[in-house]
This record gives sequence, structure tokens and C-alpha cells, in this order.
Amino acid sequence: MRAPTALNPADRSGDAMNNTANPIGMWNFQFISQGNGSHNPPIPDGANVDFGYIQWHSDGTEIMNSGTHAPSTQNFCLGVWVRTGMFTYEVNHFALSYDATSGVLANKISIREQVTLDPSGNQYSGTFTLNIFNAAGTQQVDQVVGTIAATRVTVDQMTP
Repeated sequence: MRAPTALNPADRSGDAMNNTANPIGMWNFQFISQGNGSHNPPIPDGANVDFGYIQWHSDGTEIMNSGTHAPSTQNFCLGVWVRTGMFTYEVNHFALSYDATSGVLANKISIREQVTLDPSGNQYSGTFTLNIFNAAGTQQVDQVVGTIAATRVTVDQMTP
């Protein structure tokens, strides 16, 4: 993955690489299981793995609020993003997961996304990979893959 860099003014306006839209802003997202039939336990295709809100920032950073994780186990993750082509982006999030009872760090998680922004700038879709590591971050203990779909949240939107 390339290191994210601060976007120049052309990127902020969406003019870079003849792109008339950009991902900067707030999004309502869903992670949908695809190809996890051999997972233990199996996760059926089409199952909702996660949902919530993401904000993409002009400096190449982003923050995600996860709707499937309780605040006591941690429901925010931080990430970086970079443009990889016309309307395409790569995202790398890092999350921490805690045991709800003890409060002890349970896992470290890397969430990788490859997304394509719709030319309208109001939707994006792509793939995700959740790589789950032990608390030390030294051994991968699980992986979940699937697709992502997101819709832009607007200032005049009335429903969450």
C-alpha cells in the first residue's frame, strides 16, 4: 500500500485525474459477507458483517464508527486512504477490540478496502478484508472477507 499524502487543492475539488467526484465527507456503509462459507462458524453470503458511518478527510485519514460492536468492546477504528486510479481508492483501517467483561485488549484488527467511487460521488462499492490478530498483533487468528457498499450522508438528510 502506498503511503497516503495530503491532497493538493485539485484533489479536494475533484479535478485530479479528470475525476469529478471525491470521497471526502460522511458515508453510511455496510460490510456484506462474501466467500466465508468455510469460516468457523460459516458466515453465509449476504450476511451483514458490519454497518455504520465513515468519514473520509482531505488529509488522507478516515474514521469509522461500527454499528455491530458495542462501545465497551470498541466501536471506532482509524485509517488512511489513498487514490489508486480514476475513482478508485485503497483504505487501511486499524481497530482495537476489547473483552467486554474484563476490559482487556483481545484483538488487533486490520481492515483493508478496495473501493470504486460512483462518478456521481454519492455511492461507492468494493471489497474488504478483515484480518484479525491476537492482542500482541503477532499472530493472525481469523479473517473475514466480503463486499462493501456506501452511500453519502448529506446535510439535508433526515433519516440515519
